[in-house]
Amino acid sequence: MADYSAIQALHKSAPAFSPYVPVGLLPYIAFVLLGGTFALAFYFSTLPKTTVPVQETLIASLASVLGGFGVVALFNSVGVYV
Repeated sequence: MADYSAIQALHKSAPAFSPYVPVGLLPYIAFVLLGGTFALAFYFSTLPKTTVPVQETLIASLASVLGGFGVVALFNSVGVYV
C-alpha cells in the first residue's frame, strides 16, 4: 500500500500535459500536409511508367506519410484526439 500512495503522490505532483504543437496550428498543419498529399498524388499520376518504379515508389511513400500525418492533424484539430 505504501507503493501505491507514493505513486499517487508522484502523479499528483507532476506538471500538467502540454502539447509540443499548439492546438491552434493543427488546422493549418493539416491543410498543408493534405495539400502536399494531393499535389504529390497528382504528380505521381503524371509520371511516365517505368519498368523499375523507384521514383514512383518514393513519391507514393512520401505522399502516404504526408496523408497519414495530415489525417491525424485534421482529427486532432476537430477534437478527436488519436
